[in-house]
Amino acid sequence: MAFDLVVKNGTVVDGTGAPRFCADIGINDGKITAIGRLGDKAYRTVDAEEHVVAPGFIDGHTHMDAQVFWDPLGSCSCYHGVTSVVMGNCGFTIAPCAERDAGFVFKNLERAEDISPDAMQAGIEWSWETFPEFLDTVDALPKGINYAGYIGHSAIRTYVMGERAFTESASADELDRMCKIAEEGVRAGAIGFSTSRTPNHVTADDLPVASRVAEWDEVRAIVSAVGKTGRGLFEIAGEQVGRDPDRLREYHVRLRDLAVESGVVQTWGMFSSRFAPDHWRPYFGLAEETANAGGRMFVQVHSRALNTMLSFKTQMPFDRWELWSDIRAMSLDDQQRQLRDPDLRKRLVEIANSEAPKNRIVGVEARPPDYDHLYVMDSMVGEQRLLKDIARERDVNPVALMIDLSLETDFNQFFCQPAANENQDHVLEMMKHPRSVVTFSDSGAHVS
Repeated sequence: MAFDLVVKNGTVVDGTGAPRFCADIGINDGKITAIGRLGDKAYRTVDAEEHVVAPGFIDGHTHMDAQVFWDPLGSCSCYHGVTSVVMGNCGFTIAPCAERDAGFVFKNLERAEDISPDAMQAGIEWSWETFPEFLDTVDALPKGINYAGYIGHSAIRTYVMGERAFTESASADELDRMCKIAEEGVRAGAIGFSTSRTPNHVTADDLPVASRVAEWDEVRAIVSAVGKTGRGLFEIAGEQVGRDPDRLREYHVRLRDLAVESGVVQTWGMFSSRFAPDHWRPYFGLAEETANAGGRMFVQVHSRALNTMLSFKTQMPFDRWELWSDIRAMSLDDQQRQLRDPDLRKRLVEIANSEAPKNRIVGVEARPPDYDHLYVMDSMVGEQRLLKDIARERDVNPVALMIDLSLETDFNQFFCQPAANENQDHVLEMMKHPRSVVTFSDSGAHVS
C-alpha cells in the first residue's frame, strides 16, 4: 500500500513502557497504519535517523491561558515534544471575566504565577465574558498544539463577588451562582474545576488570591456541582499543613471524602524536598486510600529537579536586602559600574553574608542562598559545579565570586539553586507509582 507519510529510521518509544526499537512509521489520513520496516511508497518521507519518534506528551499542568493569545506554537513546550496542554490550573483562569474587570484576574496571576499584567494587557484581545464564550474564542485562535482548560475558582469568585472576593466569604446566593457557573463551564467543554489553597499564591500586595479566601464548604459545593455533569476533574494546589500528623490527616480525610462523595476525579501536584525528604509519601498513600474507598485520585509529578535560576539580568538572592535593593533598582549598565567600586562591593558582600531578612518568599522567587546547593551554570546539560567549591579554589568569598563571574560575562552568568526534587531516587519512585502521571511543567508561568 502507499502511505501519505512515512517517518523512516527513527528510534521508536511507543509510550507503553516497552524497550525502544528502530522502525518506520506509516501514516494514512492522519493516523498510524503501520509500524515496522516499510518498503512501500509514500507521498512524503521524513528521515528520523538519530531521532526519537514518540507520541506527543500531554502536559497536564500549565498556565498558558494568556500566552495562547500571542504564541500560537505554545513555546517552549512544543520544542520538548508536548502536543497537548491543560491550562487553567490552580484556580487561575481569565474567564469568566468581563474585559472591564480584567484587573481582577491579572491580580490573581501576577505574583502567584509571575505573569506580567502589562504583557497580558498588551497580548490579549478580549472578546468574551462567560467561560463558554472564552472557549469559543480559544477555539478560533491559530494554534500549533492542542489546548484544554479548567474553569478556575479565583476567576469565578471575582466574577461573582468583585473586589470582595479577595477578603470575604461568599453569601449563599453568591455560592449558588458560582456552582451554576462551574457546572455550565464543564458542560461547555472545561475539563474540570481548579482551585488553590496554598499560601504560596498571593497577590502583589500580599493578599491571598481569591480562591484562598473561600471556606472548604465553598470548594466542596462547587466540586459537587461539577459532579452533576458526570465528567470533569478537580485540580487543587493544596493546603500546607506542615508536619503535624493530626492536621495532615484531617486534610487528607477532606480530600478523600470529597473525591468519593462528588465522584469527580481529583488531582494535585507533589514534589520531594531536601527539607522534608519523606513528606510526599503519605500523599501517595492518600491516593491509594481514596481508590480503596471508591474515589478516583492521581498525583502529578515531575521528571527532574526544580531549580530557581539566578542572574543579575533576572533575580538574585539578595535583591531585597539592605543596599542591594537600591543597586538592583538601577539599570544594568549602572549596576555594573557600581559593582566595580571596591568599597561598595565590599559592603555588598558583607551584607550578603549577614543574616537574611525575613522577607516572604513566594513561588519561585529567589530564596536566601544555600551554598551547599548553589551551582554555577557553565552549560545547559551535564554536571554543574558548586559555587562554594570554585570560590574555595579562587580563595574568594562566594558572593564576591557571583559578582566576579557576572561582571566577566556582561551579566550573562547564571546560577541555579534547587527548590524541590533534589533526590533523583525519590523522583524516580514517584514517577513509577501506579497512581502518578508525569506532567506539571507550569509552562506559561514564571518565565513569561
